[in-house]
Amino acid sequence: MAEWSRLLSKLAQERGAELNRYGFLLCGDRAEAADLVQEALVRVLSRPRRAWELGEAEAYVRRTMLNRYLDLHRRRTRWTRALPRLVSSAPVADHSTDVMHQIDVMDAMRGLSPRQRACVVLRYYEDMSTADIAARLGCGEGTVKRHLSDALTRLGHRLRPSTQHDAEERLET
Repeated sequence: MAEWSRLLSKLAQERGAELNRYGFLLCGDRAEAADLVQEALVRVLSRPRRAWELGEAEAYVRRTMLNRYLDLHRRRTRWTRALPRLVSSAPVADHSTDVMHQIDVMDAMRGLSPRQRACVVLRYYEDMSTADIAARLGCGEGTVKRHLSDALTRLGHRLRPSTQHDAEERLET
């Protein structure tokens, strides 16, 4: 067994409870205290150093715990100071219409052929050119343009607002 492994097991067995109490006293939360102990042990024992006595190693772990706690506290403090600037006091918008539009788009996309759907995704999600799409799918640029045209026509018919769709039907008759 390596030197650090023996030291780790000895620290955990003999001084683990005291280290957890120390962490709890620092942060006031048992789970956070356990995280502090674990992080400190990993940080201290992850790099090979000279041979330590148990007391020296424990002191180094405690110092590491204190430094880590202070770092976390500083970050939390900065975050809580910055949070009011990041959050607006404006009322939260209703996103239900956006969700409904997303559902409608997904339903419309299901109505496309696999090639059409692939072309639409590559063009509008991956932002690829028609030449790149043709190379990716192993077909000609004209084929890609045709798939995109057919897909956009199909999507347009499925996603067109009902009032506009009804008015167009009345004009056609």
